[in-house]
Parts: sequence; C-alpha cells; structure tokens
Amino acid sequence: MITVTNLTKTYRTHHRQKNFFSDVFFRQYNTIDALNNISFTIDENELVGFIGPNGAGKTTTLKILSGILYPTSGKVKILGFNPFEKSPLFLKQIAFVMGARNQLIWDLSTTDSLQLQKTIYEIPEHEFQKNVDELTQLLDCKTLLNKPVKTLSLGQRMKMELVVGLLHRPRIIFFDEPTIGLDIFSQEAMRDFIKKYQSETKATIILTSHYLEDVKRLAKRLIIINKGSIVYDGSLNNIIEQYSVFKKVVVTLDKPVNEVEIRGIDVPFVFTFPKITFQIKKLLLPEKIKQITHSLPFSDLTIEDASIEEIIKSFFKGVKK
Repeated sequence: MITVTNLTKTYRTHHRQKNFFSDVFFRQYNTIDALNNISFTIDENELVGFIGPNGAGKTTTLKILSGILYPTSGKVKILGFNPFEKSPLFLKQIAFVMGARNQLIWDLSTTDSLQLQKTIYEIPEHEFQKNVDELTQLLDCKTLLNKPVKTLSLGQRMKMELVVGLLHRPRIIFFDEPTIGLDIFSQEAMRDFIKKYQSETKATIILTSHYLEDVKRLAKRLIIINKGSIVYDGSLNNIIEQYSVFKKVVVTLDKPVNEVEIRGIDVPFVFTFPKITFQIKKLLLPEKIKQITHSLPFSDLTIEDASIEEIIKSFFKGVKK
C-alpha cells in the first residue's frame, strides 16, 4: 500500500548577516535536513503509530506522502501512485486529517461542507447518504449536522471534521494529532472511532500524536523518527518489553502504618492514605511483593506497567547514548 525508499527533504534557510549590503546582495544559507534517507513499507489494513519529538519530521513525512510537499530525493509509491503527480484517482483514495486545522466552513453548517465534499469527490447521492449515516452513527453526532460550525465545541468540531474528511471512504488515512486539545472523554471517543472505522473499512492508517496513549491504544506497530531519521520500526510490544524498566505497584492499606515501615520496602512514588504507589524495578519485583505481603496490612494490590510516555523517554535516553 505504502512504499517509501530513501526519502530525503532538505530546506534552505536564510542566514542573516550583520552587514545589510552583504545580507541583501550576498545572501548566505543554512541547509537543514528535515528527513534524511528514510525507508519503510506499510501494508493494507495496518495502523501504524508514527511518533517523535517536535521537529523530528513526522508532519513533513505525512505531507510528502499525501503529495502536499515535494521531496528533495527518494521515491514514494502509494496504491501504485506517485503522490506528487496528484492524480484525481489517487486523491480520491486518501485523507489527511489534522487536529489543528479546520476544513469546515465556519459560518455554515456541516451539512453545507458535506455537500461541497460530495461535489469535489463526485460521490453518488445514494453513497453520500449511506456514508453520512454510517459516520454520524459511529461518532454519535447526527444532531450536530445542521448546527453552524462556529457554535460547536472543539470536540464536536473534531467529530464533524472526521465526517467531512472521511466522507469519500479513503483507503489511506493520515491522522496528524487527531486528539490535540480534546478533553479525556473526547480523546477516548476519538480513539474508539478510529478503531471501529478501521475495523469496518480495512483502511490503512498512519497516526502521529504527542498523546502517546493514542498510539498505545490503537497501534501494534511503531515507527519512531528523530532528527529526520528512523530510529525504530517494529512492534510496540517489543519496545514496551525492552524499555519498561519499572513496574508500578499500587497498595491500598487497611489501616494507617508507620512511614518507616513503608520506606523499609521502597521509597514511595506517591503516598496518600490509603494508597501507596511504588515504582519498582522489574528485576526486584518478586522480592518487593514478598516484603509488602509480610509487612503491610492491605486490602488490594495491583501491578501496572510504566506509562507509555516513560517507556519512550527511556528509549530516547538509550538512543542518545
């Protein structure tokens, strides 16, 4: 579905000089590699998390894959098309949904924007009605269709953005920060929608997000990019297993205990009676659980993995070394 080979994108930026005359007539430039010779393939019906720090090259990659930007060198094939040729047949099979950008018409209702999309993508009437019904049902937002976009909340607007952006049933979807700015309930609704949509349509999805919980909940494969180069491409579970050094052990006490007894086991990560949270190295876990069982009166004990954010931080520390 998607094949990227030795993709490079270089920008030239003006280096300002102190001398005005030289700055105007003898300009100097710096060269910045936004992408540096990256390669990967993504198969049909894959949902891939594509993550990295700010400025790593995530959005640049998605813009090249969708034909918005032209690369400095390298090859890209999507569904057999060269994205930069912007073939109508290619454009009708992709969608680029950006959480920070609007494609809705602010003063009109979503229904008006849908009619515009219908015309642009040449969607037959029966297919148009079917797609609108299915998308609004998945997102539970049919009552919002006729409201002016400017009256909707951010979460409601994002739902409408999805209805408009996916109206033509694309086979390839680029999601760039789809949950940015949303509250925890709207984030959860967005993740559920993406999961259900892919399950029903078998679409191929690339997802970028700074909310790593999005990636953990949705993607089995992870591509990590840093300073324009791919530093990891593989199973999300593998990276969790390899870089998850600690486990969180949450103990719910039956009664108050002396803090010295608690610190005798380990320094608590968080302690607000009746709950204590320890952050314990995985190698020491059996020994520490035994200590807790013998030393503390508790009604509940749970063991949790480290957060995905902590795991990715550990990964980047390893990369820097």
